[in-house]
Amino acid sequence: MTNLEIVKSTYEGKTSEENGANLAQYADDHISWTEAKGFPYAGTYIGLESVVKHVFSRLGSEWIDYKFTPEDYVSGDDKVVAYGTYTGIHKMTGKQLEARVAHIWKLKDGKIVSFEQFVDSQTVNDSMK
Repeated sequence: MTNLEIVKSTYEGKTSEENGANLAQYADDHISWTEAKGFPYAGTYIGLESVVKHVFSRLGSEWIDYKFTPEDYVSGDDKVVAYGTYTGIHKMTGKQLEARVAHIWKLKDGKIVSFEQFVDSQTVNDSMK
């Protein structure tokens, strides 16, 4: 698979479980995952287990239908940028979320070595209040 196809597989599966399995399959053992400063889950997490614990498990427990819908991709060499929109409903507030976002992925030898998120964090935080 190309780097672009690997990244697409983490978003465009039939289910979020399929997307997660694809991420697990292609994640480097020491993947570095950075959630944007100001985002509710901000920080850099090392290793897939840490990413699941600090990001995905919280997204799954705190949101209804939280997802990233890619608008387009830019790919070159060892980098892929995906940009689009986050949507979902916060369980505690019932507020709808819609936020623009970009993800920068770096790959090496068919493995995802890093991920960095850029997002309108204020929009996300407002939906949680």
